[in-house]
Amino acid sequence: MEAGEIGGALLFVLAAAAAVAVAVSVGAVDFSRPLTAGAPLDFQGAVSWLIGILDGTSTAAADVYGAWVAVRAGVIAPVLQVAVWACMVMSVMLVVEAVYNSVVSLGVKAIGWRPEWRFKWKALDGADEEKGSAHFPMVLVQIPMYNELEVYKLSIAAACELQWPKDRIIVQVLDDSTDPFIKNLVELECERWANKGVNIKYATRTSRKGFKAGALKKGMECDYARQSEYIAIFDADFQPEPDFLLQTVPFLLHNPEVALVQARWSFVNDTTSLLTRVQKMFYDYHFKVEQEAGSATFAFFSFNGTAGVWRTVAIRDAGGWKDRTTVEDMDLAVRATLKGWKFVYVGDVRVKSELPSTYKAYCRQQFRWSSGGANLFRKMAKDVLVAKDISLVKKFYMLYSFFFVRRVVAPTAACILFNVIIPISVTVPELYLPVWGVAYIPMVLTIVTAIRHPKNLHIMPFWILFESVMTLHRMRAALTGLLELEGFNQWIVTKKVGNDLEDTDVPLLQKTRKRLRDR
Repeated sequence: MEAGEIGGALLFVLAAAAAVAVAVSVGAVDFSRPLTAGAPLDFQGAVSWLIGILDGTSTAAADVYGAWVAVRAGVIAPVLQVAVWACMVMSVMLVVEAVYNSVVSLGVKAIGWRPEWRFKWKALDGADEEKGSAHFPMVLVQIPMYNELEVYKLSIAAACELQWPKDRIIVQVLDDSTDPFIKNLVELECERWANKGVNIKYATRTSRKGFKAGALKKGMECDYARQSEYIAIFDADFQPEPDFLLQTVPFLLHNPEVALVQARWSFVNDTTSLLTRVQKMFYDYHFKVEQEAGSATFAFFSFNGTAGVWRTVAIRDAGGWKDRTTVEDMDLAVRATLKGWKFVYVGDVRVKSELPSTYKAYCRQQFRWSSGGANLFRKMAKDVLVAKDISLVKKFYMLYSFFFVRRVVAPTAACILFNVIIPISVTVPELYLPVWGVAYIPMVLTIVTAIRHPKNLHIMPFWILFESVMTLHRMRAALTGLLELEGFNQWIVTKKVGNDLEDTDVPLLQKTRKRLRDR
C-alpha cells in the first residue's frame, strides 16, 4: 500500500468523523424519531367507515376525510418515512464523499502539489544532434469521428500541428461516417495534410460494430499502429495545443508503472448560454475535485475518453477496447487499474473542446454516461473484489466511492428526496423530515461544488434548479444500466456546432416530439 493510498484512506475517515462530529455538536442529527409516524391503522374501523358511507348512515364528506387521515397516518406516512431515512443515509454518504474530495483538492492546491512530486517528469530534448529523433518514442494519435461535418477540420488540423518529430508520429483518422459526402470531405482533408508531409492515415470500417470502442480497437490492429509505444486519443471536437505531447508523454516515458496521462478539458463555448455555463460548473467540479483527488491519492480515476495518452502495452494488458458498455473509456480504465497500472492527471494541460449546445444533446450525453457507469458497476464489481494486484483500500475506494456513491447513490438520493418525497410531504403532515437532511447537507454539497471555482457562485441558483431536473434523467439512466433495461447500451453521438458557435441563431432548446412515457 502506497503513501498516497494511506493518506487518502485517512482523509476519508477524517471527513466522515468530522461530518458526524459537526452534526452532533450543533444538534442537527436526531435519530430519536421512529421510522413510523402517526397512529396505527385500524383496518376494521376503516371498513366500518366505508360501509357507513355506502349505506348512508354517516356523513360522507367527514367520513371520507377521516378515512383518508387514517390511511395517510397509518400506511402512507410510515412507508414514506422509511424512504426518508434511506435518503438520509444516502445523503450522508454523498456529503462525506464530497467533503473528502474537496479536502484533498484544497490540500493539493494549498501546498502546491504537482504530479511531478510523485512521478518523474523530464523534458524531452529536441536538440540532441547525436541521437536525432530516435530518442522520441513512436506516438499514434487516434481521432475517432462519425458524421462530424462541423468539426472534422479543427481536430485534424490540431493533431497534425502537434510538436513531435514527423518520423515518430502517426495521425490516424478513424472515420465511421455513414454520409458519403462527409466521408469524402474527411478523406480529402487527410490527403491535404499528407501532401504537407504529415504522416496521416485515413481508416474506415464496413460497419459501426462497437461504435467508438470498435473503431479504436480496429485502429490498433493496423500494421503501422503496432509499432507505436503510446496512443493519444482525441474526439472530433478536441483541439490539443501544439506542446500537448511534450507535456504528457514524459510521464509515461520515465515511469514504467504509469498507463495513462489525462489532461483537463477547456471549452470554447462555455459562455454561449446559461445551459453551457451550468455544464461548465459540472465539469469544473469533476476535473478540479474528483479527478485531482483520485490522482493525488490512489493514482486512479476514470479516463475521460479523450485528451489523454495511453501506454500501448497497458491497453493490451487490460484486454483492449471492449464495447460491452457505452462507457468504453471507464471500462478500460478500471480493467487497467486492476492489473496494477497507475494514472496521472495533469490539470495544467488543457485541451479545447465543445459543450453540447442543446438540451436534447446534453440529455443524451448524460444518459449514456450515467447508464454506462451503472452498467459497468454491475459487470465489474466482482472483478474488483477478487483482483490481486491492488490493495484492499483501493478496492474499497473503487467499489464504494467511484462506483456505488457516484454512479448509483448520487442520482437516486437526489431524485427521490427532492423531486418525490419533499413535494409529497406537503400533503402528509405526519411525515418527519430532519432539517439536517433537507437543508444542511444540500447546503454543504452546494458549497463544495462551487468552492474550487468561486466565479460560478452567481449562477448557483440556476445550477440547483437545473440539477434537480437532471436527477430525474440520471436516475432513470442509472436504473436502466444497473438493471440492463431497454436502451441501456444505446449509443447516440453528441451533436457538434463547430465553427458556427458565433451564430446567434443556434437553437438552445429545440422543441421535439416526445412519447407520452418520456413526458
